[in-house]
Amino acid sequence: MHEGALREELVRVARSLFARGYSFGTAGNVSARCGDTILVTPTGSSMGTVRAEELAQVSLDGETIGAARPSKEAHFHLAIYRRRSDVGAVVHLHSTYAVALSCLKDLDRHDALPVFTPYFALRIRRLPVVRYLPPGDPELAAEIGALAGDTNALLLENHGPVTMGRDLADAAALAEELEEQAKLYFLLGERGRTLSPDEVRTLRDRFG
Repeated sequence: MHEGALREELVRVARSLFARGYSFGTAGNVSARCGDTILVTPTGSSMGTVRAEELAQVSLDGETIGAARPSKEAHFHLAIYRRRSDVGAVVHLHSTYAVALSCLKDLDRHDALPVFTPYFALRIRRLPVVRYLPPGDPELAAEIGALAGDTNALLLENHGPVTMGRDLADAAALAEELEEQAKLYFLLGERGRTLSPDEVRTLRDRFG
């Protein structure tokens, strides 16, 4: 996809997520790999109103190209792209249930969510938790980069979810799947029956 089409697709995905309540105000950011650079929503922008020409462009080394200033969280997007050549897009939301999950005490930091549905089991293998660091902190990028090697989703403590996919549609679908699983977690509580490790293994052997 050439740059112009990719800009339009990024805006379409961002606006769709905003319109369906997965983002609010100026929270959240979305990026996509564009050759040796990334396109990313600009600082202070709303995912609901951002325009294609407003997107910032940043080299994989972190150099801003052009006048648009990238989100202050672009550094952790870059850490993912540098670690994972197969990742074409990253979505970071402040969606309600995933953020609520990130604020819970005593999370399993290796894998924060139990598996209730086969779809979650197949799409998100593990949800590691990144320790709390202020937005924009350089250490956040280092920690995300270190954990991104074997998962396509992360949970930032007291902050929110990050998903990564082969393209924008894939990364956005993962973000939605994660939010819905977090919602189920709060709705079901102790009443929910999770899939057993054997059931999860069978699913992944058959379809994964």
